[in-house]
Amino acid sequence: MQVTSVGHAGFRIDTKAGSILCDPWVTPAYFASWFPFPDNSDLDWAALGDVDYLYVSHLHKDHFDPVILRDHVRKDAVVLLPDYPVPDLRRELEKLGFHQFFETTDSVKHRVSGPKGDLDVMIIALRAPADGPIGDSGLVVSDGETVAFNMNDARPVDLDVLAADFGEIDVHMLQYSGAIWYPMVYDMPERAKYAFGVQKRQRQMDRCRQYIAQVGATWVVPSAGPPCFLDPELRDLNDDHGDPANIFPDQVVFLDQMASHGHTGGLLMIPGSTATFTGSELDSLHHPVSEDEVRAIFTTGKADYIAAYAERMAPVLAAEKASWAPADGEPLLAPLRELFEPIMSASDQICDGIGYPVELRIGPETVVLDFPKRTVREPISDEKFRYGFEIPAELVRTVVRDREPDWVNTIFLSTRFRAWRVGGYNEYLYTFFKCLTDERIAYADGWFAEAHDDTASITLDGYEIQRRCPHLKADLSKFGVVEGNTLTCNLHGWQWNLDSGRCLTTKGHELRSQKL
Repeated sequence: MQVTSVGHAGFRIDTKAGSILCDPWVTPAYFASWFPFPDNSDLDWAALGDVDYLYVSHLHKDHFDPVILRDHVRKDAVVLLPDYPVPDLRRELEKLGFHQFFETTDSVKHRVSGPKGDLDVMIIALRAPADGPIGDSGLVVSDGETVAFNMNDARPVDLDVLAADFGEIDVHMLQYSGAIWYPMVYDMPERAKYAFGVQKRQRQMDRCRQYIAQVGATWVVPSAGPPCFLDPELRDLNDDHGDPANIFPDQVVFLDQMASHGHTGGLLMIPGSTATFTGSELDSLHHPVSEDEVRAIFTTGKADYIAAYAERMAPVLAAEKASWAPADGEPLLAPLRELFEPIMSASDQICDGIGYPVELRIGPETVVLDFPKRTVREPISDEKFRYGFEIPAELVRTVVRDREPDWVNTIFLSTRFRAWRVGGYNEYLYTFFKCLTDERIAYADGWFAEAHDDTASITLDGYEIQRRCPHLKADLSKFGVVEGNTLTCNLHGWQWNLDSGRCLTTKGHELRSQKL
């Protein structure tokens, strides 16, 4: 098996039984905030796209690149389709001309037969509202000799199926770096923002190491990040100036951490790097440039590399910005009312979970999303808010113009906004912004309406607690960490007070626990 990095979470997997292109991404994402790092724009995309199979894990724009898929990937490639509750991914691929789909069943091993031979594949599909835009997934591939698990940025809660169906995993590709706007965009004291950044940087790498330990692969390829920020307004978000609170560490940072914890099987790959495996043996690893040049991209020459990259991509960034809607125009109250109010009226669980009005400052205009009353309105004099956002008008006008169903994976991941809140993170609010279609909101509201299974119990550090995390059902025997009377689920960093069962991260989501 030969694995070629094509940048970020993208890989091409070549076997005797066929080739699979996974998550190719080149076009700047999230209002041109994110670029792949290192630069992958000069790869031979026509050759890379001449494949037998295509796998797109989910619809995030750093995984689903319609330009590359439309222009460079064979349209008769068989799409390995995750088992999602809402068919948005299939619809978007069909719009691009793909017409052959192999529909998988979540966490079930399938044999895919083609003219070149048979491949065993499994797609672990995550289907909670918090997973991608209604879905994220990981792909397992076996050619009968080598088993690769491309987890990209999915966060599976149960990996026992891997050993049961595939035995030993030889190669494991997964996310270790940040892909979020927190805490950078929040209005909070700099000291607090620094502390939260340091904490998040370490927790995301700790979570990755937990996955590595669970999967137990011989070789590990850190991937799916970090993004590169080339807009001068965002350049400080790059981890190139020794900031321990930066949430976007690169591959070398994580590989050094792996090594410090005794794991020597980490592989550094850049766009164009190829690794050839026979079972658990690494036969070869080749880079498109020298080893010294590869290391310099991530270490001594990183700031210069990003500066040169930004200069090359300045025309691309300018063209992206020129495609945005003008900031000026008719007031946004009426179009936002038309967009949001039908979604509000169809989402009792989510609106009740939000529980208060939310302020949107959009240029000179302020609009209130009144979730308790299911209305969009103007603010009342001296009204106070527990949650609010300040978003450039051109971004809001663009997503309204384009009928974008997901503000989380457009506006919010761009980091081109500011936010403030009183109290904890509100998962329901971000779920609402992710589900701006009838299908999505119906699924998400129904998902929250279902009771989570909390019947099984485990013992951790002197407490008996429910085994499944109240957030997304992660197995707390694997992801739970107790410090004093505080439980942290390292899958997403949510916390609970074990003496009261109260969630410290957001309202609701109580945990069943008692001290032994």
